[in-house]
Amino acid sequence: MRMLNEWIAVGAAGAVGWPWLLKSLGDGGPMARAALLARTGLDDDALPDLGSWRADADFLNIIATEILERRPKTVVELGGGTSTLVAAHCLEKIGGGRLVSIDGSEPFADATREMVHARGLEAEVRAAPLDYQENGWPGAWYAPVPLPDRIDLLIVDGPPWFLHPMVRGAAATLFDRIPSGGTVLLDDAARPGERLVARRWKREWPDFTFHRVTNTAGTLIGRRR
Repeated sequence: MRMLNEWIAVGAAGAVGWPWLLKSLGDGGPMARAALLARTGLDDDALPDLGSWRADADFLNIIATEILERRPKTVVELGGGTSTLVAAHCLEKIGGGRLVSIDGSEPFADATREMVHARGLEAEVRAAPLDYQENGWPGAWYAPVPLPDRIDLLIVDGPPWFLHPMVRGAAATLFDRIPSGGTVLLDDAARPGERLVARRWKREWPDFTFHRVTNTAGTLIGRRR
């Protein structure tokens, strides 16, 4: 019954939210890519084509700004890839920090690990298979893996929406690890499912201030007071 209900939710979200879903597959545009390269100092050939299932340039710009300006010591990301490369590069620029990246696919985690290490960067990339858990949120979630007790920056770009429109809401199970002044970033925040997630987060976590940045796919930024 649970699986049936979740497939119904996915179908309904796709039917109603297809304009936002299409936007979430965009690359952010050449101006955002150029701004990202200028901000980070990365070479253009260091970045693959963006968009589709990869983070777009708008979201990558926000990640880069958060790290370069707020200088987190520990970064955890849910759903890795190009964002792992950008985060690892920016941490190196500020003198170091710990980056832990979680992905639900072992082959994708391997590819991310190889991409980061090929640039001489450091990241702890871990595969955590997706499975149904009793965490108060719909959809499959990452299997438990060791994570830092303190998370200064939490980047949420997974699991994929087709598991359930609100599947990324379970990232809130890590909010207790975010200290005062820490930040959570939720990608694709303009989609209907993520808007419902944001509404619930605001209600259940009043010690965070949340606001949504209007960009290609939308980014929700939450800071703990």
